[in-house]
Amino acid sequence: MTKIIGLTGGIGSGKTMVAEYIKSLGIPVYIADDEARELMSSDKIIKAISTAFGNEVVNNGTLNRDKLAQIVFNNPEKLQRLNSIIHPEVKKHFDVWVEKHKNFPFVVKEAAILFESGSYKYCDAVITITAPLETRLQRVINRDKTDRNSVLKRIQNQWTDEQRIAKSNFVINNLSIDATKKQVNEILELLKNQ
Repeated sequence: MTKIIGLTGGIGSGKTMVAEYIKSLGIPVYIADDEARELMSSDKIIKAISTAFGNEVVNNGTLNRDKLAQIVFNNPEKLQRLNSIIHPEVKKHFDVWVEKHKNFPFVVKEAAILFESGSYKYCDAVITITAPLETRLQRVINRDKTDRNSVLKRIQNQWTDEQRIAKSNFVINNLSIDATKKQVNEILELLKNQ
C-alpha cells in the first residue's frame, strides 16, 4: 500500500523548493495549492463560491480571486466557509491521484495548511519545513512583490512552527539549499527503509 507523506511549513519556509527537489528524485508530489487553484476554476466550485459569497466574486464566469481574498482573509469564519467548499473537492482529487500512483512505495502531499485543513490525518508521516522568520519574510516579499505587513498577516493566519513541529515526524530547518537537500535525502532514506 502506498504511504502518504505530508510536506508542510509556513509561508516562505521553502516547501516548494523541497517539493521540487523530491519530485526531481522521481517521487510523485501533489501540490495541494496548485490543484485547489485548478479546481477553483471548475463551474461547480465557481457556482458554490458565488452562492456562498455573492456574485461580486465572479466576473464573466471566472472567479475574481482578489475580491474573494479580500473577503476571506480578514474573516476566519468566511475563510472556513471557503475551505469547506474547496477542501472536500481537493480530497477527492487527491484520492484519485494517489490511486494513479499506487505502484510507488510512497507519495508526497505538499500543503501549506496540512494541519489546519485536517488532511494530516490521512498521512502516514509528516515533514515540516522551518526557516527563521526574517528569512521567510524576505523570501515572500521578493517572490510576491509585497510588503512586510501583508506577509506578517498571512503568517498570523497560519499555525506556528511550534504547533506544526509538535505534530510532525520529521523537521527540516531550511537555511541553505545544500543542507536542506542533505536533510531531505536522510528522511527519504528512512522512509524507504520503513
